[in-house]
Amino acid sequence: MQGLAASCKIVLVMFLLGLGLAGATADSRRRVVSSSPDEPCKKMTLYLHDILYNGVNNTANATAAPVTKPTDLSTSHWSNGTFFGMLVVFDDLVTEGTALPVGDKEPAARAQGFYFYDDETRDLSIVGGTGDFFMARGIATIRTDATEGYFYFRLKMDTKLYECYV
Repeated sequence: MQGLAASCKIVLVMFLLGLGLAGATADSRRRVVSSSPDEPCKKMTLYLHDILYNGVNNTANATAAPVTKPTDLSTSHWSNGTFFGMLVVFDDLVTEGTALPVGDKEPAARAQGFYFYDDETRDLSIVGGTGDFFMARGIATIRTDATEGYFYFRLKMDTKLYECYV
């Protein structure tokens, strides 16, 4: 099975971030709501690392796996090997920099959900989360940042939160 081609981008259908903070609770936070779309209460750039299970030998490192097989239509009409329409579930690492965490270093967050293969940059709603993203509301603009072969890609997520608890 082939995976992601270099020119392919994906659509994340459900996007959840979790960042655990020891001892932080909603009671100790203050709600901040942006008064303008040009001035979010928090902006950040994060990187999502997706390692697609290849069915052979990357079981220990895989963070995503297809849950549907590509259809005849998607494999015959999409010559770039992206299997347009294939559904994949993921539990991916999210980092502040472009590098994958090494050794005991923890990721900044995890993104969990599912996506379909597609070829467009997307704006996705952020609704809630844990830790620093408790009750957050905002937008994440997601685009492919890098690919290595067919089974690894990194997405750049430019995130703007318009309702934050700080």
